[in-house]
Amino acid sequence: MKITTLLENTSCRADVVHAHGLSQYVEMSTHKILFDMGPGPAIVDNARALGVDLTLVDTAVLSHAHDDHSGGLAAFLSINKTAQVYLSRAAMGDYYAMDSGKAPIFIGVPEEVKIYENRLTFTGDELEIDDTLRLFSDVKTTDYRSHANDKLKEKQGEEYAMDAFRHEQNLLICEDGKAVLLAGCSHRGVVNILRRAEELLGRSPDAVFAGFHLHNPGTNETEPQELVKSVGRELLARKSTVYYTGHCTGQEAFAILKEQMGNRLHYMTGGGTVVI
Repeated sequence: MKITTLLENTSCRADVVHAHGLSQYVEMSTHKILFDMGPGPAIVDNARALGVDLTLVDTAVLSHAHDDHSGGLAAFLSINKTAQVYLSRAAMGDYYAMDSGKAPIFIGVPEEVKIYENRLTFTGDELEIDDTLRLFSDVKTTDYRSHANDKLKEKQGEEYAMDAFRHEQNLLICEDGKAVLLAGCSHRGVVNILRRAEELLGRSPDAVFAGFHLHNPGTNETEPQELVKSVGRELLARKSTVYYTGHCTGQEAFAILKEQMGNRLHYMTGGGTVVI
């Protein structure tokens, strides 16, 4: 199983564009998967630079509605004519970022995606695509909440309610005895998502690829060090799991976690590839 980060906040190659967002390509013996699409069409050029043929993707997954992950979806669908896109049935809602004293900013799935409605498969709490791919959103615990979620809202009528992240889902991949969890931004908490993945698997995954959402890009603030280290302790308690993170984890939080977790934690920069 080979996981290539097509786009992330950083890049390890001059010919790979970086932007605030995330997109990953997973190559298995049975599937070619696109997990998230970044903030715009840059994933198309990045894929070309990295030797990834997006027209051959057979399965696409949107982890959640926010446009730093969904912004490139229409560009992908315009060149790939066959892949179904799996997204939560709540993903087409009205999602906003609200900073104090500023007008709400829409950050949901772009309007142009709607013309591809026949390519979209809407998911609920769980969906087993086949014996290698499983989607889930029914995360049961709420520990280690990130305050970076506080400015994220869902418009309901004329009100802006706190986003409950009903639109967030996660992907479990199992092949050749290996299990990998992909979790986008982990708005509901990487520890909580990992716990649910363990319930479904009956064990810890071998690898986790996810943003940990420990940084607020609007205010440039990192979550308190105590919270960051608590997350690190929970992740280290899974003795055989290796973690790959970036994007919304933030550089400061990553540095704290790296010191704590050592070679159990790696940065998933744009243009990088990991073989599991």
